[in-house]
Amino acid sequence: MSVRSYRTITRRVSRQIRVGSVLVGGDAPISVQTMTNTLTTDVEGTVAQIRRAEAAGADMVRVSCPDADSTAALASIVKQVSVPIIADIHFHYMRGIEAAKAGAACLRINPGNIGSVERVREVVKAARDNGCSMRIGVNAASLDQRLLEKYGEPCPEAMVESALEHARLLEDQDFTEFKISVKASDTFLAVASYRALAAACDYPLHLGITEAGGLRGGTVKSAIGIGALLWDGIGDTIRVSLSTEPEEEVKVGFEILKTLDLRHRGVRIISCPSCARQGFDVCKTVEILENRLSHVRAPVTLSVMGCVVNGPGEARETHIGLTGGGTLAKVSAKNQVYLDGDRAHTVSNEEMIDHLVDLVEKRAAEMEAAAKAAD
Repeated sequence: MSVRSYRTITRRVSRQIRVGSVLVGGDAPISVQTMTNTLTTDVEGTVAQIRRAEAAGADMVRVSCPDADSTAALASIVKQVSVPIIADIHFHYMRGIEAAKAGAACLRINPGNIGSVERVREVVKAARDNGCSMRIGVNAASLDQRLLEKYGEPCPEAMVESALEHARLLEDQDFTEFKISVKASDTFLAVASYRALAAACDYPLHLGITEAGGLRGGTVKSAIGIGALLWDGIGDTIRVSLSTEPEEEVKVGFEILKTLDLRHRGVRIISCPSCARQGFDVCKTVEILENRLSHVRAPVTLSVMGCVVNGPGEARETHIGLTGGGTLAKVSAKNQVYLDGDRAHTVSNEEMIDHLVDLVEKRAAEMEAAAKAAD
């Protein structure tokens, strides 16, 4: 399973910042984040949601801080979780100051909507004093009225101008520990804006197609937009914005990265769409395997193929492979199991799911032990 030259993505060169324990930009792995949808004042519920996101692989989690009660709750939340917490700040500069003091690792702000230069200076001071980085978050739906009048509508030029103006506000305070996003729900607008911004600065970029939609539609929309940018080498951290639970955003984010060979976490299943040749119910089998193997973090590859047409070929490229030995009309007890591309043994339909789970878990344990020994 060699790395082929046509699969190489050359990442844009960006400066590196720190979000708590996570490095963003430079040669750091592309990080995956999500955002809670609980009331921040519900400390117990918010902590539980953050922990689910962390279990799914989230590198950092954003939490809304719209009022003083929320920033007060943030101090308790950050003490109960392991991932860095990003405080989402809008309009009132004091929320940024409070969040920095409460232990936020990063402040997501729009410098232009928190008031005067003096107020921006105070937020920057709080960030610097408390080891916070920042994200400048530009959104097509909330562009400054002056830019809308200048350009007539949200467009890449307006998005980039807004981002760079906000960047200068922070640079004027000698603060450069920030990343930038230029999000839009229009995939074409978002991609064009990020490409233009990537050419105009070397700050790390946070990617996202905002308000992407539900799990199915939003996944496709995000995969196209975020995927296109990542394929260009653009992007240092991502959030898939879906109308669903935060942990689902994380899972989709990692699937995008795995598809582009940019991050390798968890089991990657290659499976056929099924047809009349299948020797077992492929769709149901894969659904069960995805659920039962969701806890595995090691990058194990598993092929699940219903018949021998493409099964052996896919098995050659995965750690573990399964190929159906019969058809649903004529079930065979001899589904073929492959290990590292070689035929190893057979397994019956009744035993194959438990058997595959056992094989994957054993391979994951070996990979984790090897990685630990290498460290």
